[in-house]
Amino acid sequence: MNVSLQHLSKKIQQSLSVTGSKSESNRLLLLQALFPNLVLENLSNSDDTVTMQTALATSHGLIDIHHAGTAMRFLTAYLSIQEGKEFSLTGSQRMQERPIQILVEALGQLGADIEYEKNKGFPPLKIRGKKLKGSQVTLPAHVSSQYITALLLIAPSLPNGLTVVLEGKITSIPYIKMSLSLLNQIGVSSSFEGNTIKVHAASSIKDQVVRVESDWSSASYFYSIAALSEESEIKIESYKKESLQGDSVLQEIYCQLGVETNFQGHSLVLSKKKNTVLPKNISLDLSNAPDIAQTIAVSCFGLGISCDLTGLHTLKIKETDRLEALNTELSKLGAKITVTNDSLHLKSTSIIAENIAIDTYNDHRMAMAFAPLALKTSISINDAEVVSKSYPDFWADLQAMHFTVLKIS
Repeated sequence: MNVSLQHLSKKIQQSLSVTGSKSESNRLLLLQALFPNLVLENLSNSDDTVTMQTALATSHGLIDIHHAGTAMRFLTAYLSIQEGKEFSLTGSQRMQERPIQILVEALGQLGADIEYEKNKGFPPLKIRGKKLKGSQVTLPAHVSSQYITALLLIAPSLPNGLTVVLEGKITSIPYIKMSLSLLNQIGVSSSFEGNTIKVHAASSIKDQVVRVESDWSSASYFYSIAALSEESEIKIESYKKESLQGDSVLQEIYCQLGVETNFQGHSLVLSKKKNTVLPKNISLDLSNAPDIAQTIAVSCFGLGISCDLTGLHTLKIKETDRLEALNTELSKLGAKITVTNDSLHLKSTSIIAENIAIDTYNDHRMAMAFAPLALKTSISINDAEVVSKSYPDFWADLQAMHFTVLKIS
């Protein structure tokens, strides 16, 4: 399905609810599998979370997680501790090109029995579950936080807990802290000092209910809509002022782009006033929040602002090479852009091409990051259904905000 987008109103005023965070949901689902007396509310309705639920309910044999990178990393660790059970863990063709060796080797340090079924270092994996007796692993600090989180989430089930030693500069710290905060919230004690993380063993937890906060990554698209509008007031729920999610840094970033953030109870209120004065350029290190890089780059392009975004090395191994995808698609629109292995550099331009079709590369964030540009030009999004990976209601929510969303094939 391809869609064409248009928005003719000068002012946007809307309230809506956003589904629970995929990042929190998938972490908590794994913890619920370890501690079944944990009750979860406001789970994400994303494809990735549905895939995670289905996989966790599978007792043996083949598990296909399709495009769900979080599920691949988390399940590699979880299945390795399912004593006496054997699994084949696979995914889409792109998933079979995404590296997993660092995590497999870390689990190997604990005694896990994992083999590569095709190419060394990549899925699919043959996993024979067993009791892991190791209690310490060492791995590079700059790797995807999902590798580290996968280890932290199974740590309470290990006989002596787990110590993770990270070598070098740590990236995506907020995601690691999110995992530790969720562990602490359910009663599992941990510490994070310097480059050493410790999670203590826990055989049980108290009966409890945990409500998942709505997704800040999804909120980024509404920040972009607010920024690209002439005037707006957008209320979305339900969010926490003291969020565990690293992408909550959106509040500070989009303040630079003219969007003010306020909280009303559990609602996030985004507002932009008419004739807001904007900077000529912004520079951001997004190593702790790489998932919002696409949205920010598109916002800056639409506003005619130069930007230099760094700390983006993990984007090359996502659903697509997101840096090259941004380079290609923004260039179609007339952007003056260059990318490196870990950065993006955009020069301001007042020219935005019309009637451009944006390719999405099986990447949900490409579709949603470019959609707000309908406030500035005529645009269409190819393979628009890809948004279901993290935000199935996205196009319906845009229609509620008076975007015209037309299926064109």
